[in-house]
Amino acid sequence: MMPVTTTVNNYLSLVKFSHTIFAMPFAMIGFFLATTTEATSLDWLLFLKVVLCMVFARSAAMAFNRWLDVEIDKRNPRTAKREIPAGVISANSALLFVIANVLLFMATTWFINMICFLLSPVALLVVLGYSYTKRFTSLCHLVLGLGLSLAPIGAFLSVTGHFALLPVLVSVLVLCWVSGFDIIYSLQDEDFDRSQQLHSIPAWLGKAGALRFSEVLHVVAGALVLTIGLIGQFHWLYWIGAAVFVGMLVAQHRLVKPNDLSKVNIAFMTTNGIASVVFGVFAIADMFIIGW
Repeated sequence: MMPVTTTVNNYLSLVKFSHTIFAMPFAMIGFFLATTTEATSLDWLLFLKVVLCMVFARSAAMAFNRWLDVEIDKRNPRTAKREIPAGVISANSALLFVIANVLLFMATTWFINMICFLLSPVALLVVLGYSYTKRFTSLCHLVLGLGLSLAPIGAFLSVTGHFALLPVLVSVLVLCWVSGFDIIYSLQDEDFDRSQQLHSIPAWLGKAGALRFSEVLHVVAGALVLTIGLIGQFHWLYWIGAAVFVGMLVAQHRLVKPNDLSKVNIAFMTTNGIASVVFGVFAIADMFIIGW
């Protein structure tokens, strides 16, 4: 029987738990934005529920993607060693894991408020439905971005129960940012996607065209960082985080060239990990240290 720690590590690897670093800081921005703008007391139990929702929804989405794409992953040299095609985790076990996380996500939203519970099937439709999109549209990257963009607005709704302009803008920022860096990451599979008749921006526009598409999305993301700072009347701490975020957007496009993909993983994980964590920390610090 496989040791518990090994099993846990296998499932953490299956869902790429380390990639939670991308959306979690923005969920926290949405949560604390609600707490400060609505002048409500900080509810740490609610905070824990929001974190659990993030973990459950993302785990369900990633495991479902791996389960659905197992035959594709087997044929792709880059992904053939993933847990399901390699036989480390069975397809049936992965599907049960998906179902468990879906149920836990919906149950947690029930204990948050009614609007979060009623919208939970919509959120699941987006994050699970993404896995099908590469089969029929090159805009699959935007659907992935949409899925992660639900984090800040969902966290805001958990506190307030209503929508507002600033968290919606933060969500659009996440959509553009994530879609842009996912396009960069998918450059590695351009030839494979074409050979398997799968859809992606690189397979559609080629490497140079895909990078231009990504640049446009990241220009919009940078503009939204500035817009959020101005509309929200943030202070100097926010602007430090904003400068780092925009700087990391520029850095990843300097690292990756159409004829040189050797630094794609650095651009994908390192620059975007720094961007999200630093921006999140400084934005939240601005709300609580300096105040509104």
